[in-house]
Amino acid sequence: MKPAKLLKRYRVEHGKGFKLKHYDPADDGGLTLEREEAAVLLDTTQRHLAEMQDKLYAQDRWAVLCIFQAMDAAGKDSTIRHVFSGLNPQGCEVTSFKAPTALELDQDYLRRHIATLPRRGHIGIHNRSWYEEVLVTRVHPAILERQKLPPELMGKHIFRDRLEDIAATERYIARQGTIILKFFLHVSPEEQRRRFLSRIEEPAKNWKFSPDDVMERQHWAEYQAAYQDAIQATAAPHAPWYVVPADRKWFMQLVVAEAIMAAMEPLGLAYPEPDEATRARLEEARRLLG
Repeated sequence: MKPAKLLKRYRVEHGKGFKLKHYDPADDGGLTLEREEAAVLLDTTQRHLAEMQDKLYAQDRWAVLCIFQAMDAAGKDSTIRHVFSGLNPQGCEVTSFKAPTALELDQDYLRRHIATLPRRGHIGIHNRSWYEEVLVTRVHPAILERQKLPPELMGKHIFRDRLEDIAATERYIARQGTIILKFFLHVSPEEQRRRFLSRIEEPAKNWKFSPDDVMERQHWAEYQAAYQDAIQATAAPHAPWYVVPADRKWFMQLVVAEAIMAAMEPLGLAYPEPDEATRARLEEARRLLG
């Protein structure tokens, strides 16, 4: 299957009618690849991505924001590590968002995310994002209480309102020259269970496991409903979601890499052409160097 057709399978630009149940976490796009073949294909995509990033950095016009959301053990960290491993660190920043600090709780919830948006010429990677405020906060309302909002602003439509604000923020960011790509790494509960057991049974992976992760599994249906609502409310051509099957890590990483490359290809990225004055200085420098 060609990359464009493969990506269309998982890309969501319009939320109307979107149902998460229509996306299979174990889907492999019909690709019959061995793990080694997939690694070679990913390596080729990474090299092309690195070339485009170099031009993005040199041109200094566009920015790219990649947002990663997922249930625990879906593979956010490993996907970020594998897909972006060949990029120039000078033009690529990863921000992992944890629970907000006391200072951040005294500010609006979007502020800390906006503060880490990528500059022109850069790729910004957000490991979790402002969507946590309509996901985990929705599933655990006690978190909302700690945000010290005025009571009259905490009505029954607060999460609908937040989704409207997020969609408006993404529209504004896109109008400033930032390409927005949102990835929901869609893992099945069965595969999550297998990965949790692996983290418990393998000593080298013990540090990755928290008993709280198992407790969160009890809210699986609530999280799926929250993700579905978030995608329905915020999917747009300028800020699409990719619902990426996550049960096969090699396939998930390949889809993410292809999606980023496909988004950057139409930007007309190129190294800046020197003007006449710059060319004259270059020629003078050449003369002085002999």
